[in-house]
Amino acid sequence: MSIYIHKRHNVTVLIYHLVCPTKYRKIVVTEPVDNLIKETCIEISKRFQMHFLEIGTDNDHVHFLIQSVPMMLPTKIVRVVKSITAREIFARIPEVKKQLWGGEFWSDGYYMSTVSKNGTETAIQQYVKNQGIQQEYKAFHKDQLKLPL
Repeated sequence: MSIYIHKRHNVTVLIYHLVCPTKYRKIVVTEPVDNLIKETCIEISKRFQMHFLEIGTDNDHVHFLIQSVPMMLPTKIVRVVKSITAREIFARIPEVKKQLWGGEFWSDGYYMSTVSKNGTETAIQQYVKNQGIQQEYKAFHKDQLKLPL
């Protein structure tokens, strides 16, 4: 669940719903890729001021529910998530790179919207939870480390 991020002069709850399609909408998000994306997002949250609330994968796209701070621009969030996850997938699962002849994992485009803490967050969480290849849903990082204050 999202948290209130307290800084010196503000308190924020900025939540984004990000959808990233794979390049050419190729069906490459298998269970190992799904697990690697989630592992990589744990590492991203340790290095950047981003908190992954939910991650849901389908065969050709991934939904992210991300909380961040105001200093982190939405375009920077997208760049960080797409570049680091793609690099890790190509490095650790090289057969995926062979399926994508252009050398890129993600499509150039994406969808991003803000989510309200008091209404739509739960609806989006349910939507992300029910994505594609998950056999049994496990809450993603329910007890994840909190962002530095």
